[in-house]
Amino acid sequence: MTANDHVEHILDLARQNGLNIDPASMELNVSGLDFLTAFGRTADGEAWVIRKPRRPDVVVSAIYERDVLKLVKEHLPVDVPDWKICTPEVIAYPRLNGTPAATINPEAKNYDWAIDPQSPPSVFVKSLAEAMAALHGVDHEAAEEAGIRVKYPREVRRSLTDKMDEIRRIFGVAEALWQRWQAWLADDSYWPPHSALIHGDLHPGHIVLDPEGRVTGLLDWTEAEVADPATDFAIYYAAFGESGLTALLEQYKQAGGKTWPRMKDHIIELMAAYPVLIASFAMKSGLEEYLVMARHALGVNEFGEELPL
Repeated sequence: MTANDHVEHILDLARQNGLNIDPASMELNVSGLDFLTAFGRTADGEAWVIRKPRRPDVVVSAIYERDVLKLVKEHLPVDVPDWKICTPEVIAYPRLNGTPAATINPEAKNYDWAIDPQSPPSVFVKSLAEAMAALHGVDHEAAEEAGIRVKYPREVRRSLTDKMDEIRRIFGVAEALWQRWQAWLADDSYWPPHSALIHGDLHPGHIVLDPEGRVTGLLDWTEAEVADPATDFAIYYAAFGESGLTALLEQYKQAGGKTWPRMKDHIIELMAAYPVLIASFAMKSGLEEYLVMARHALGVNEFGEELPL
């Protein structure tokens, strides 16, 4: 299908569900692996997001995300998508007010920022910490009753160990990186004694801001689960550095977030294991560009041989 065909089909699906979007307002984003996403406005100017699953298996994860959203909207001080339409063919919700903290620039392969990543506004740090503390404080039983995955600390560690073994078998891993992972996995002092309900993919594109830089919304909840709370800090550390992470952790603790002695060290080591996620994503997508990215992050070539330093 051409882009115009996709737009026409999405408009038709929306109409079938009582949503009439002005065709002239439609913008299509085809970059997602799981969904085609369109942005458009109704005749009265209300902005909507419309998502069309690319494959039947995506519908299962969409239903899971819907259940997550039903739970978290009752507990967070920020907005989340309010799905007005949810069928196997189409999902639609009013677009959240605000601007993403950053958007991916496909040409530069980097972020275009709405804030200064070298010096993020204090209101951004504080409001994000408050949202994270509220999310991480959601009762595990409520999450389980809502159908959300629950992984206890030992399960989190075991699951990551299994993923690392799989990635090493399929791709190979540079020896120094592998030894770093193993030392971290074996040292109890790094690891949290508790799990928490996490967003799971808290990169800047999923954080919505008002003009002052205050966090007003969080998007894309497909990876949410009860698991390691450090997960929601790892990408922040990559984007804002150790000093930025320290500031966020201070605000998180003030907001009632539950910490442990080596939390910052654990987050840093978790980020060092990020190549595991890149490789997992590469396997899921099958796209060569991600396979190349995964090998580079793992420090190996296409034959699994370690790259020279």
